[in-house]
Amino acid sequence: MKIAIGSDHGGFELKSEVIKHLEENGLEVEDFGAYSTESCDYSDFAEKVAKEVVNKNFDFGILICGTGIGIGIAANKVPGIRAALCSDTFSAHACREHNNANILTMGARVIGKGLALDIVDTFLNSKFEGGRHQRRIDKIAEIENKYNK
Repeated sequence: MKIAIGSDHGGFELKSEVIKHLEENGLEVEDFGAYSTESCDYSDFAEKVAKEVVNKNFDFGILICGTGIGIGIAANKVPGIRAALCSDTFSAHACREHNNANILTMGARVIGKGLALDIVDTFLNSKFEGGRHQRRIDKIAEIENKYNK
């Protein structure tokens, strides 16, 4: 499994922990920045990771900023991205099973390292259920197509 990961300065330290965890578990990870705690704009990294995921160069993306909100909003502007903010493991498996989320976003100022790693594992190990959920994903794509002309 290939994971694209990115953060702004607020998520840099947690991102480093997530990368270490993923690599220790044998996953291929590419870091798209930021590369320090120096102030930067989350939207730059959200777009980089989202483009890689939507172009199928990576299976999933993980994005981290202070709250997980801004970076997720930015990622969701890329057609085909379904970025989900998760601060608990229930949301992490539900967003994969029901929404076929392809990017996980988290807030480094909201959750700690232990919970973040549990959320990452839950997200990556959950599978999309399809069925009635696919119909809903298709409707989301229709909305996206209607406004992205």
